[in-house]
Amino acid sequence: MSQIDYYMSPISPWVHMAGTRPSEIARAAGASLHYKPIDPTALFPRTGGKVLAERHDSRKAYRMQELERWSKRLGLPLKLQPAYFPTNPAPASYAIIAAQEAGGGDMDALVTGLTRACWEEDRNIAEDEVIRDCLSAAGFDPGLAFSGMLQGAEIYPRNLEDAIAAGVFGVPFFVIGEARFWGQDRLDFLAEHLGVTG
Repeated sequence: MSQIDYYMSPISPWVHMAGTRPSEIARAAGASLHYKPIDPTALFPRTGGKVLAERHDSRKAYRMQELERWSKRLGLPLKLQPAYFPTNPAPASYAIIAAQEAGGGDMDALVTGLTRACWEEDRNIAEDEVIRDCLSAAGFDPGLAFSGMLQGAEIYPRNLEDAIAAGVFGVPFFVIGEARFWGQDRLDFLAEHLGVTG
């Protein structure tokens, strides 16, 4: 069985745009999807990129246009200026890591619930209450928001080093062996690589 390493962050609007498609592709291909949350603000400076606040105004303006275009194309609601962006993605990332390790719930629902909380619902995904709500809604023990902190804090920086070693420079980013796919707009290529059609 192929494993797709899915480097992502719950604070990314592009991860929100990816939605459930990565898991749908993995299921259709008979592959496993391994969520590897990382901190994009730590990734960018180490791989030749810049955090959003440091980008040229023309790049910021284009980003907003692209977000609006893709939101319409995918029929996926998105607030271009959510109330809690940027915020610290680490607590939500720790919860994703802990939930994946614990099992017993729906990882797809957890990740999409967290991105939806930020990009559709104006909720702060750094807050314990929001994380607990998302865990519970996805069928996980909401206590993982607290009990998984130590495990998450250990794995989170390790994921970053794995990402850099694998050639990752943004999110969402998918790695299968030597094949790499960057962006929610490259999911069709990921599906093609795995032999998924239609």
